[in-house]
Formats: sequence, C-alpha cells, structure tokens
Amino acid sequence: MKQGIVLKHEFVEFIPGELKEGTIYISIRFGTASHLCCCGCGNKVVTPLRPTDWKLIFDGKTVSLDPSIGNWSFACRSHYWIRNNRVRWAAQWSPEEIAAGRAHDRFAKDRYFDTADTATDGALKKAPVTVETAKAGPRWWLRIKKWWQRS
Repeated sequence: MKQGIVLKHEFVEFIPGELKEGTIYISIRFGTASHLCCCGCGNKVVTPLRPTDWKLIFDGKTVSLDPSIGNWSFACRSHYWIRNNRVRWAAQWSPEEIAAGRAHDRFAKDRYFDTADTATDGALKKAPVTVETAKAGPRWWLRIKKWWQRS
C-alpha cells in the first residue's frame, strides 16, 4: 500500500473514460465519484453518491467520501477512507466481515427503497398501517382524586 497519498479532485459533468492516477472525478449531475484504486492496481473504483451508498463532503477546498471504500471484488482487496483528499488506509476485512457488510448494504437499500414490500410480480404488497395516538380517557389517579373529593 502506498503511504501518504493525496488525491486531487475534479468536478466534471461526465466521468472520463480514462482516469488519471491520483485524481478523483466527481459528477454531481450523475451522482457519481470515480478514481483509480489507491493501491496502484489500476482498477476503476466507482462510488455512487446516494443515501444508501456514499456521501460526498466538500468543504470548499477538499473532498471526503463516507463510508470507507472496500474493494472486496478486486484482487488487491484494498480498504481505505478518503478524508480531505488524503487516503487513510483501513484494516483488511475477513470474508465474514465482508459478507456481513454486504448483507447490511442490501438491508439498507431494501429499507430505503421499500423493495421488501414488493411482491414477486412487481405489484406492491399491502402493508399494514399502524397509527399511534395518545391514549384517551382520564387517568386512574384522576378518578381516585375525584372520588375522594366527593366523599
């Protein structure tokens, strides 16, 4: 792993077909950031900017991505954070941690997009509607107080 990597960022309309090493390209229009893997393997890393994927933080000078980038499908299996244009290496994950992370991502997407309430034929299932309201009626101690005052 290369140490002390500082990325430069470019805001673009379209992500270029050929990426330069050390540059993260950000397309706000298409909600995507892309860069070459920071380990140097040359793989293209695509990070969708969506509520269930990555969040881009731009402070006017630098960019950060949240959460970390785990390239589990690449041979390098690199894992890092991009914070203020700097690469911060993270610990490798075990196969069990990767599986749990992927399951969590699927759950978050299902919950966000409400696909768990979609039937297999594409029709929406009728989900039960729950409405919580304040409990009505006088409290038991008010009843006792009124009874006591009458006596």
